[in-house]
Amino acid sequence: MSKTPSAPRLGLGTRNWRVARKLQAILLIPVIIALVLGGIRVKRSVDTWQDADDAVRVAELVQAANKYASDAVNERDVSVIPLVKGDRTSSVVTKARAVTDADAKAFDEAVRRMPRTPGLLRRVELVRAGEKQLASVRANAFTPRLTGVQTEESYHAVQHPLMEISNELGFGSTNQASFGRTLYAVSLTQAAESLIRAIGTHLLTEDRSKLAQGELQVQLGSFSSYVYLEQVALQEYAGAGTAGDMTRLRKALTDAEQRGKEQVAKAQGKAEAAGRTFVAPPSLERMTSEIASGKSAAQLAAQGITPETFFAASTLSFDAYRSVEVYLTDSALADAHSIADDARTDAVVNAALVLFAVLVAFLLAAWVARTMSTSMRRLSASAHEIAEQRLPALLTQLTRAIPGRVDSQVAPIPITTTDEIGEVARAFDHVHREAVRLAAEQALLRANINTIFSNLARRNQSLIERQLALITGLEGKEADPDQLANLFKLDHLATRVRRNGENLLVLGGETPAQQWNQPLPLVDVIRAAASEVEQYERVELSGVPEAEIHGRAVTDLVHLLAELLENATTFSSPHSRVRVTAARLPDGRIMVEIHDRGIGLPPEDLADINHRLADPPTVDVAISQRMGLYVVGRLADRHGVRVQLRPGDEGQGSTALVMLPDTITYRAPGAAPDPDTLALAAFADTGRRQDASVDGYEAWDDRPTHRRRR
Repeated sequence: MSKTPSAPRLGLGTRNWRVARKLQAILLIPVIIALVLGGIRVKRSVDTWQDADDAVRVAELVQAANKYASDAVNERDVSVIPLVKGDRTSSVVTKARAVTDADAKAFDEAVRRMPRTPGLLRRVELVRAGEKQLASVRANAFTPRLTGVQTEESYHAVQHPLMEISNELGFGSTNQASFGRTLYAVSLTQAAESLIRAIGTHLLTEDRSKLAQGELQVQLGSFSSYVYLEQVALQEYAGAGTAGDMTRLRKALTDAEQRGKEQVAKAQGKAEAAGRTFVAPPSLERMTSEIASGKSAAQLAAQGITPETFFAASTLSFDAYRSVEVYLTDSALADAHSIADDARTDAVVNAALVLFAVLVAFLLAAWVARTMSTSMRRLSASAHEIAEQRLPALLTQLTRAIPGRVDSQVAPIPITTTDEIGEVARAFDHVHREAVRLAAEQALLRANINTIFSNLARRNQSLIERQLALITGLEGKEADPDQLANLFKLDHLATRVRRNGENLLVLGGETPAQQWNQPLPLVDVIRAAASEVEQYERVELSGVPEAEIHGRAVTDLVHLLAELLENATTFSSPHSRVRVTAARLPDGRIMVEIHDRGIGLPPEDLADINHRLADPPTVDVAISQRMGLYVVGRLADRHGVRVQLRPGDEGQGSTALVMLPDTITYRAPGAAPDPDTLALAAFADTGRRQDASVDGYEAWDDRPTHRRRR
């Protein structure tokens, strides 16, 4: 047993999506993938930008920390001589401390902007712990509460955490080790040189006779340790730095040595000009060696090693290390800025490219979808137009006109593309042409059949006319009443046969061969129609107004009324009367009503009949079942007559309403309707108001057109 295919489930899934939506859905997948991949790339660029920006802020922090550390130890070194001599309000000390305090504020500002990484936060906490001791160190420096070496080494609590921040320096989150190690090594070298300068100056300045027992040995031991630490730091710098870093350091030390020689020469010139004896100091390395040997200040002075010469020589080395440190921090900051700028540019460019690509993809998808959707809508609209308007109109022309005179050319659907939509359009054009061709062939076949009907009908008509003429001649010669009655019956039968022949002419689209050349009274038209009915004696006329029918419409109107009277007498009781009334309406039209007491018709049949009367269909097999009504519809349409059936009064029988337009009726100028006509018009108007519609068809009113049920 075959299974009936189930109906598609509407509204579920993507089956019923429009073409544009389906295309957008299809293109949405690669667009989303491209957007995700582009987003990942943009995210990486943004992350790089963020890391580079973090590196910039770290470099700014390291720069501020190194300056803070350098100025802090410089404060210690320049304060040695004044503080050892007891001048605690010296401008040198005050100025040095002010510089350190300003560096502290700059460092605080850099801390506020720095990235909140665990390593940086831990190192800043160590700096804060050292800063808490700075006020106490300043107050107790070079006093019994804080001896010389203790004072000098106390600054280490502030300087060393600041120096260690250099280890966090790097470009982003990686590549920290090498650069930070190099910077830390030069900072350590600078710190060691600073301690050497401070302790050495202290040893050359302080009265050793006032030192506590063993304190001199502590100072000398610390001095030697820091000299060794400086060499270790230089070796660390050489191991961490590049060849360029070593070249830069050697150049800085060479320049410092050259400036030292210039200072010595300048001092010698001043001494000779003043008449003083000048002893040229040895190199810094020799100075540190001699001081570490424990010689007295007088012995060292004899060799040209004084607090001033030693401090000046050590400061040159300190400044050389400081210049390298500044260069490295500035380079780190510049590189970080460059990387941040490049990363920002990359992020912006990548984001712009991704957005542009996505926008182009969406625009392309929208354009393709719009193009296809427009073509599909045009195809759909054209198909509906062909199916609902053009093809039915052409078929109507083919059925109502001579086929050869109707232009059966098919206008193609206005889609010229060669894609699948264009192929569907061409296929639909082919179907359209085939439908028109078949309709034209059928119309031609119907025209040929109509021609056959017309020829047969006209041949029969000539025979019937001869037969009627013969019967009329016999009637004029017959004196026997019974035979005369039989001849009358034969005359009626021949008349009915002639009317059937005329029906064939109507089916064939032919007009009557003979027409009246002058108007005929309406009452005579109705009587002529009744005379063609077999049971003509049952037809009763009443209230027919004085009106005349145009000669060109007389024959067709007689035929039309005869068909309606035949229908009324055939489908009603033989003992009942068929009543025909007429009334002239105020607008000049005439309403003819045919009332019978037959079995009537169901409402749906009435609606179908009225539809066929208002719009006669094409001749087909179904016409044979109700040929009379089809003929009535064709004749009414030919002269603008409106015919409609409605239920009879009191629910019995049927009433045929025939509205004669003023184009086929005549009335004498100035003639007023008689009282019976006015009464019938009032009666008809009351009936129209009571029966406003019959199964979807409006009853007759005063409007010139009828309304079909949709």
